[in-house]
Amino acid sequence: MEKFKLVSKFKPKGDQPQAIEKLTKGLKDGRDFQTLLGVTGSGKTFTMAKVIENLQKPTLIISHNKTLAAQLCSEFRDFFPGNAVGYFVSYYDYYQPEAYMPTSDTYIEKETSLNEEIDKLRHQATANLLTRKDVIIVASVSCIYGLGSPEDYKSVSLNFKKAERRSLSDILRQLTVLQYERNDIDFKRGTFRVKGDVIDIFPTYEDEAIRLEFFADEIERLSKVDPLTSRRIKNLTEITIFPAKHFLAPSDRLPLALTKIEEELELRISEFKKQGKDLEAQRLKHRTEFDLEMINETGYCPGVENYSLYLSGRKLGDPPFTLIDYFLANSKDYLLFIDESHITVPQIGGMYEGDRARKKTLVQYGFRLPSALENRPLKFKEFEGRFNRVVFVSATPGEYELKKSSNGELKKYQDLINLHHQKREIGGVTEQVIRPTGILDPEIEVRPAEGQIDDAISQIQERITKKQRVLVTTLTKRMAEDLSEYLTELGIKVNYLHSDIETLKRLDILKNLRSGAYDVVVGINLLREGLDLPEVSLILILDGDKEGFLRSGTSLIQTIGRAARHISGKAIIYADIKTQSIKQAIEETERRRKIQKDYNKKNNITPKSIKKAIKESFAELKKEEEKPLKLSQIPKDEVSHVLEKLEEEMNLYAEALEFERAAKIRDQINSLKEEIERKVIRPQ
Repeated sequence: MEKFKLVSKFKPKGDQPQAIEKLTKGLKDGRDFQTLLGVTGSGKTFTMAKVIENLQKPTLIISHNKTLAAQLCSEFRDFFPGNAVGYFVSYYDYYQPEAYMPTSDTYIEKETSLNEEIDKLRHQATANLLTRKDVIIVASVSCIYGLGSPEDYKSVSLNFKKAERRSLSDILRQLTVLQYERNDIDFKRGTFRVKGDVIDIFPTYEDEAIRLEFFADEIERLSKVDPLTSRRIKNLTEITIFPAKHFLAPSDRLPLALTKIEEELELRISEFKKQGKDLEAQRLKHRTEFDLEMINETGYCPGVENYSLYLSGRKLGDPPFTLIDYFLANSKDYLLFIDESHITVPQIGGMYEGDRARKKTLVQYGFRLPSALENRPLKFKEFEGRFNRVVFVSATPGEYELKKSSNGELKKYQDLINLHHQKREIGGVTEQVIRPTGILDPEIEVRPAEGQIDDAISQIQERITKKQRVLVTTLTKRMAEDLSEYLTELGIKVNYLHSDIETLKRLDILKNLRSGAYDVVVGINLLREGLDLPEVSLILILDGDKEGFLRSGTSLIQTIGRAARHISGKAIIYADIKTQSIKQAIEETERRRKIQKDYNKKNNITPKSIKKAIKESFAELKKEEEKPLKLSQIPKDEVSHVLEKLEEEMNLYAEALEFERAAKIRDQINSLKEEIERKVIRPQ
């Protein structure tokens, strides 16, 4: 087994050493729940990484949105370059769930836009969990949604060994069962191709293809190849191919599953007819029989997850299999970090009821069988039942985390502040208030809400002259967009950021803010938790006295913390009334500033702004691009094919208006053509 080995030029500083020691000791002593109360910029991620290295256990880190999960994944990959660090989030850039609105008799079909790269990373995560122990998976809350059984996923996988005797025709049939499609022309993930005695398989979770070369019925050679050039990368002695889809049933279970679906269909149709609902009965019969025929013929159908109760062999009421079950299949003694827990825990708690309400309508009106309700996320109690050792991580932990970590002694965040004033320490809560850089929490100023836009523009222009960045938080998406448009008309480089923007584009916007392509980003609550933006020196909070979720004490503390990585960090709250939330935010910020000032004075520390490299676009999700192809790397009979593929890719990027990427590929094509002419080589 590979061991977790943290690679970093940094050493624990400030109060990181005590936090690492306390958390590690608590975990080794069997403490079930702990909370790391770490302020923004204090190096919570580094502390988590050190704890993982100390414990040497498979680790799941749950974040409440894709953007922050991507950022965390990138950081953990930097810390653990020799280990398997995965990313598991919803693979849809766009997702419109199946729904029915009875009042207008409107059926909305499920509509999705699948992100192939994220799909690959999801499969990579589950494959790693079933093949190695040194695994860290950074996931969004989608990890509590139903997934295929890990036992089934592993049992139907194919293992190949060099010199093993296997029937080529049997392998082709088995690959089809694993939902791989034969495609001898367009070779992409989830497909395989056959040329004579050679099978190329492109797993859904890999960047390289697997090549099986046969001599009669013997696997003569097993290797990894470049899917574009067919260039051999590495010889293998053994390889396991996992399914192309997570929802699969072993062939011996499929007949029973289909029988149970048919039995439920007959029963449900009978119920509808007794109630005089002939339309619903006919609708359900037509839809379900079509799905059954597809599953019987191919082992799969669109929406197959709605039949997961039977396909996975579960009993009615049993919790669905999720990513957590893949951890339990790997090792029951796994470690769980819940990042930004004050947001993530309530989000997980509300997912089951929201999902069920939509599906109950579909069942009631004959669009789905009642068993479709069992395709669901975990209930919160079921989620808790899968806990092993949990560390909640937040600058403002919520009631649930504080209660669990303190054995009920703490009931709300204000209790923690009060105990600090009494100089009392709670065993399960570890504070990390000191930043390694010595930077203090931002100063807070409250200004009148009247005329807030004009004042905000003045503050923005002042920061721009100092080459610093600004975040502005609004209460609505419309206001974020309108304000962005207004600032653009004034010549300010600005963009808005909210949940309607695709995951990968959000990462680009944040990268462009850091690089200076934008000076300002306007958003809503998306800007609050975990965004690592050292160039941001000013936070402007509009309508700060509008009490509610977005302007609660916890939200304000989080928002203010976005400027805590800059030496000149400041937050301006525009409010006509100092609400209780504003008072709490100011009180807690001042408490932290005092601790930080005292530490700096005692240790003779001069604060320094954070300097952090700006990564290339999508670096959070994708490994660095390979160096440009050289002609010597391409087999002569593949040169023409490679040029065609590159031209297709160039045209796709151009159509998507990604001209910079298209230009890079164009340059690569021209370089290859020039090399061909110099060597007087003609494509075959």
